[in-house]
Amino acid sequence: EGIFPAGFFPFPPAGLAAEPEEPSSLLQRAVAVLHSSYLDSTSQDGFQYSQAILVENDLFLSELKAFARAKEAAGYSQEELQETFAFLLFDKEEEAKEVCQTGLRVNSSSISTLGDPAKGVYISKYSDCLHPRPWHHGKSGYIVICKLIKGKVRAIAENSTPTYTCPSPGYDCHVSNHGPTKSSPCQAFEQSQYYVYEVSGGSTAERPRQVCPYIFLA
Repeated sequence: EGIFPAGFFPFPPAGLAAEPEEPSSLLQRAVAVLHSSYLDSTSQDGFQYSQAILVENDLFLSELKAFARAKEAAGYSQEELQETFAFLLFDKEEEAKEVCQTGLRVNSSSISTLGDPAKGVYISKYSDCLHPRPWHHGKSGYIVICKLIKGKVRAIAENSTPTYTCPSPGYDCHVSNHGPTKSSPCQAFEQSQYYVYEVSGGSTAERPRQVCPYIFLA
């Protein structure tokens, strides 16, 4: 369980902007996304969210759309191009803000079971499974909700060896071929990650375009 306290923003942080709609409406929209993405239905009673700020970055949005257009031209299905949501948790406010301002970049994860963290990024499928250790009462943090286009997804075996799994040619995302193990928070966290990468001209992008920070939540 975790309690997310109110963040305090005398002014919107750089790269973040209040949405024209009522702040309470944006918070309600964000919480609805979080609730619909819980792994455990009992999580609804365990978390509190107090403030939502819309991330407004035209570059990220235009690149997300450009990624979708390029993959559509390459013959991807509408299911593969569908936008979904994925989640990041940060202990420090400045770390969450940095991702909102500069995007989710390679070498940002300590996980390596689904692919080389130097060639792709990790992001959580479930909004209540954002950390390898169990939450305790009073734990706080900052969530970034991201829009994600998964593209072509490959289910792979988790790899805990020092030799990392490389991005798969012809795919855009790795997922575990095991469903999340609810009895183990660490395993559930690792098994519910998306490993997302973008390969172009034989090299991997530092910031995959298919991940777009959407809402900052405290």
